[in-house]
Amino acid sequence: MKKLAAGLLCTTLALSIAGCSGTSTKEQTSPASPKPVSQKTEKIKVVATIFPEYDWARQIIGEDNENIDLSYLLSNGVDLHSFQPSADDIVKISSSDIFIYVGGESDQWVTDTLKSAVNKDMVVINLMEILGSDAKEEELKEGMQGEDDEHDHDHNEDDPSAESSKSDDDTDHSEDSAAAESSEEEEEKEYDEHVWLSLRNAKLFCTKIADVLAEKDPSHASDYQTRLNDYTAQLDSLDQEFETMIGKSSQKTLIFADRFPFRYFTDDYHLDYYAAFVGCSAESEASFETIAFLSSKVDELDVHTIFTIEGSDGAIAQTVINNTKTKDQEVAILNSIQSVTKKDIDNGTSYLGIMKENYQVLDKALNGTEPAESSVNTSADAA
Repeated sequence: MKKLAAGLLCTTLALSIAGCSGTSTKEQTSPASPKPVSQKTEKIKVVATIFPEYDWARQIIGEDNENIDLSYLLSNGVDLHSFQPSADDIVKISSSDIFIYVGGESDQWVTDTLKSAVNKDMVVINLMEILGSDAKEEELKEGMQGEDDEHDHDHNEDDPSAESSKSDDDTDHSEDSAAAESSEEEEEKEYDEHVWLSLRNAKLFCTKIADVLAEKDPSHASDYQTRLNDYTAQLDSLDQEFETMIGKSSQKTLIFADRFPFRYFTDDYHLDYYAAFVGCSAESEASFETIAFLSSKVDELDVHTIFTIEGSDGAIAQTVINNTKTKDQEVAILNSIQSVTKKDIDNGTSYLGIMKENYQVLDKALNGTEPAESSVNTSADAA
């Protein structure tokens, strides 16, 4: 539905955008106009969908660069998974010089948007494509509630005899279609799109952003490289801090009474996890089975902290705690950087700052360490 709605909107806007544009598509793609910036020295327009992309570009561009116009689409704090581009968003993307997006399941609307783009010299940065074969399939772990589990559970509660009263025809139909369904599932693999939560991935993405900026704005290429080097050094430093902190902990399993978008992060540091839902799940109510499983894991592993992500009301976490033996666990929030607003940015929020806060939360949960200052400079203007 998201893809269809965006497609219809793009079709409607395509003619009006082309009509308002002072330069035709043909002129933009002509070999006679190879320069990355127009003769009128217009600003290079960079559009990022999510906050991490925006902040990485901001750090590399620098504060004093008047050559770049940087925009952040989800600045009202809407979650990537429920984002619907407005007409203004599509116009902004269509005329951009550099467009940065994740490229996962939630970004299906992008395909039609790019087809209607006025600027045919636009460079598109797709984070999932940069990862290539290192992109991870979405994982349904033991005890985790699948998308259809709650519906099936409710249906059987309404009619306990439903399973036993299935007709032979239904059974035969299920058997006949099993192979086809299995084949479809093989073809429609869903990949975990929360790629920004790995500091190591962030380094790859920043390098690509700096390279593209240098191509579009060669006069500032050395500045972009200098800022990239400074910023990736900070990413490396924080990555090493995580490695050291997690390495000294005897607890290597996280319990999430929530969606779990941290797969890339936990894989980086060889952490295991159990969670209520996959990272892109729209579920908000956990089944009895899921609650019971997570509670049993808390008891089995002697876990003292239950995690949620930002924006959670903590209800599932509290229910898990209420079903443990000791009922004395703490609830902690790990920020998945999915709801950063313009107001947050104005108040100094940065990607490194949030990841450092996550470091402190984890250090306390795994090692009992109270929050302390890090050697990493996490301010928004660090670069």
